[in-house]
Amino acid sequence: MVRLGQYWGKLTEDERQMTIGGSRGLLHGREGELLLDLVYVFVLTRFSQRLVEDFTTERRIILPEVGQTTLLLLALWLIWVHAAFVTSRVDPQRPVTQLLVVWTMFGSMIMAVTLPDAFGDRAVVFAVTYVAIQVGKPVILLLARRDRGRHSPARHLCWAALSAVPWIVGAVLFPQSPARGVLWTLAIALDYTGLVLGWLVPGLGRTGAEDWRLAGKHLAERYQQFIIITIGETILLTGVTFADKFTPDRVAPTVMSFATAVLMWRIYFHRAGTVFPAAIEAAPHPDRLVKSGYYTHLVMVTGILATGVGYALVIDQPRGHQDPLWLAVILGGPALFLAGRSRLEYEVFARVSPSRVIGLLTLVALTPAMVGRAPVIVATAAAVVLAGGYGVGRHTRMETPRRGALATALGGPQRMPPAEVEAARRQRRLRPRL
Repeated sequence: MVRLGQYWGKLTEDERQMTIGGSRGLLHGREGELLLDLVYVFVLTRFSQRLVEDFTTERRIILPEVGQTTLLLLALWLIWVHAAFVTSRVDPQRPVTQLLVVWTMFGSMIMAVTLPDAFGDRAVVFAVTYVAIQVGKPVILLLARRDRGRHSPARHLCWAALSAVPWIVGAVLFPQSPARGVLWTLAIALDYTGLVLGWLVPGLGRTGAEDWRLAGKHLAERYQQFIIITIGETILLTGVTFADKFTPDRVAPTVMSFATAVLMWRIYFHRAGTVFPAAIEAAPHPDRLVKSGYYTHLVMVTGILATGVGYALVIDQPRGHQDPLWLAVILGGPALFLAGRSRLEYEVFARVSPSRVIGLLTLVALTPAMVGRAPVIVATAAAVVLAGGYGVGRHTRMETPRRGALATALGGPQRMPPAEVEAARRQRRLRPRL
């Protein structure tokens, strides 16, 4: 303690402030969001386990089971995005914000625990927890506010209460019945309709473009973080599957799975993914770009999860008999990822790299030819397509954007440097000199 006091006494006032700011600024007061993301690593792992069971356990019809898993993913994705939207507009250091994050964390963990039997014995727990999260968040904000800002959580509460009816009715009154799936589909459709309409409520208005602009940049960064944790979950699934039986024939698919995860990371952040926050911040209609990013990232997250599940199946049975339905995840996962990434690139640059389109079409064309092939061959083909697309895109000359969000962010259609160069210059200008 004496040495620490002597060291502190020798620092200038500016150095002391930099030391304090550095310790506080590492996470910018958003350590609660980091904890929420860690909970979602568990959530994504449970989804992967459920998908693996969908493709490996004895079944009569695969589509309803995969459809159920997709509906559950839509529900938990909506919870995460809504929490990210709220924390983007509210001071993360406020007790009410931290309570909201903790409420979402605990509820998401409970929902993840119920995932394998969410349409079975644990349906009531899943539905009640979902409704409690969606209704509880606006209630917490309403109790903490006394100004005009109460309109926003009030709108969210109205839509959450509306969708709560089919969620609870489907869980309680229709056990083991197809009607449950119909009612839950209606419920999730209502939730997404509220998002699209900006939670429009007569007399209370709707979430406007300026609200999205205030939250947009941080939301874009949160999308980036979620892509990272999804890729991390696929690596986790790869390691767990490989560790189950540490045999030589599993080495090659394990290496390919890890390489594919790295490729997806590089493909996402190459240009469009990197400048997405800046594009939202300067876009004339940030609400459109943020909502588009919501759907495109959902597609990419689904593709990454499916790819991880596909490689887990291959690692488990590298030379075994291939179920033709496995192609839906081994090849369909990378295809979904490229489709979502292409849409993101179009929103930012108003054009799509030919390598993305060629890669997507190649994966589609390979599907008939891969029926009956050994799983490891199919996985190799998918990895080669991704690697080829990344290599071509990496060396393709970036043209100056003439339309789209990035053109606006850079100042219009006049001649200008590429976005990544401008971003690097901006970072150098803002970096403090030590």
